[in-house]
Amino acid sequence: MKVELAAGFRDSQRLIELEVPEGATVWEAVSLALETKDFLADLPEHPVDPSQVGIFGQLCPPDRVLQAGDRIELYRPLTADPKEIRRELAKIERAKRNSVV
Repeated sequence: MKVELAAGFRDSQRLIELEVPEGATVWEAVSLALETKDFLADLPEHPVDPSQVGIFGQLCPPDRVLQAGDRIELYRPLTADPKEIRRELAKIERAKRNSVV
């Protein structure tokens, strides 16, 4: 059966199609891609972590059995805290409003 494997980076993305046997798990598909497709060869900064995989935007365990058409996603660690970014943006907006008056 066919599935896709995707990984996103700051400046690039990779998406490949894989043929896996029925009953294959998420991690088996990732391992297959790493062994046969050199999937991350030009993206060396990407750590492949079994706890950071998902299907169609939802985290899932690496032993989840795949279904035809699934898109496996490898998630990268966050480089900034989203809460802190929102705080900083709010400060900037307040400063803009105060300077206009």
